[in-house]
Amino acid sequence: MAGCEPVAVTPKETAAWVRAAARNNADWCAAVCRSHHIGGTFGPRAWSSARRPPAYFPDAVTLRRDAAPADLLPRLGASSRAYAVKDSFAALDLAPHGFAELFAARWIHRRAGLAAPASPALRARPVSTAAGLCDWQRAWHGGERPPDVFRPALLADPAVLLLAFHDRHGGEELAGGAALNRGAGVVGVSNLFASGGTDPAAVWSATVAAAARHFPGLPLVGYEQGDALHEALACGFATLGPLRVWLRHA
Repeated sequence: MAGCEPVAVTPKETAAWVRAAARNNADWCAAVCRSHHIGGTFGPRAWSSARRPPAYFPDAVTLRRDAAPADLLPRLGASSRAYAVKDSFAALDLAPHGFAELFAARWIHRRAGLAAPASPALRARPVSTAAGLCDWQRAWHGGERPPDVFRPALLADPAVLLLAFHDRHGGEELAGGAALNRGAGVVGVSNLFASGGTDPAAVWSATVAAAARHFPGLPLVGYEQGDALHEALACGFATLGPLRVWLRHA
């Protein structure tokens, strides 16, 4: 696919890109929390939320490799609620604190200089209304009653862009979607999904093209695992370092 050739990242670049990706992802988590009126704190080594975040979002994200449990869990001893930590550098051992690894993934990065797909199979449209967001969230979750994650307040955030994809040959049926957020000198790609039998490769291609149009000149970052990781690599992304998500049940 034109504009989707994999490009390697040198070891010298990797550490800086992982730090940028971690900070960008923390910015995204903070934005979603703000839309729920949940505050958060950026410290020198980690971001953490003041209250339990929406479903699928972590309570804390490490920003540096030298982050320690004390940077993430200041209230852990006095709290019995569930707690999730995004260990951005796969450098923590939280098992002694009652956590278990939920999943592991790889950070990914797409250079700003790579050409974007010129003619993606899907047309992109920003999600701009509460009704459109409701449809987007339902398709993202894959069910009629999705959890309360993405709220209309998020649409007013100038650093966030939610994309809905439709077939170029007409029709308003949602073919897929993705979330983009600008921060730390990069654009984060997250919550990408295909629906209605759409080829995920077409969604990746349309996402890259839309990101180049809305955020020109900025590299893309994110994290994936499994088939989605292979799809990202086929669209010009390269792998960076590993990350883990730890979970402590209530």
